Amino acid sequence: MLKLGVNIDHVATVREARYRGRGFGEPCPVAAALLCEAAGAHGITAHLREDRRHIQDRDVWALREKIRTRLNLEMANAPEIVDLALKLKPEIVCLVPERRLEVTTEGGLDVVAAEKSLAETRKRLNGAGIEVSLFIAPDPGQIEAGARTGCQFVELHTGRFAEEFHNPAGDPRAAEAELQRLIAGAEQAHALGLQVNAGHGLNYENLSALCRVPHLVELNIGHSIVSRAVSVGLVPAVREMLAAMAAYGAS
Repeated sequence: MLKLGVNIDHVATVREARYRGRGFGEPCPVAAALLCEAAGAHGITAHLREDRRHIQDRDVWALREKIRTRLNLEMANAPEIVDLALKLKPEIVCLVPERRLEVTTEGGLDVVAAEKSLAETRKRLNGAGIEVSLFIAPDPGQIEAGARTGCQFVELHTGRFAEEFHNPAGDPRAAEAELQRLIAGAEQAHALGLQVNAGHGLNYENLSALCRVPHLVELNIGHSIVSRAVSVGLVPAVREMLAAMAAYGAS
């Protein structure tokens, strides 16, 4: 069964737009996480960025205390955040790149360039009982380097696929080419002994095409679910996404 990890960052984004730096406010990302769990989500994802633009330290500690599924902490390979993760002990950490000027994570890690540092962080996290995933583009060199770090998972960056899929002026062959890159990346990662997650830009419309990608364990989806929740509520939005994912693997 394909699992759903709901990313609650955008709930915190709405809160911080009004209550930035005040230590309280609405909507509450932890309350949202509990609703997602009640709707059937298999895990909760939160990105504690170095600039704390949305999720705050108090949020991840409250999530650790209150959720009963799987906590996936997205984070940069930065000493301060790594030390926090070692104390927090989420079930899994997904190491991602960060740029201060980006709106959201724009690309995958350059594992080839940072392999030694990522491998050292992986060892520390695994030593604390935390699984490690690397957020990477479906590039053969990056996947090979990811396997060499000893991580348990890779999360394939689906952003380019999503952009091409929804580009009204684009060539349909471009979306298919990106989908083929994801298929090949998943096959390669699986052959190297890695478990495969995917995320970025996934929504209710493009999910059926993504279901052609083999070996997927979990999808991490946030913006689309939070956007849909504005119209129908968070519990129905999560249930609709789970229903859309139910076809995965059926043939």
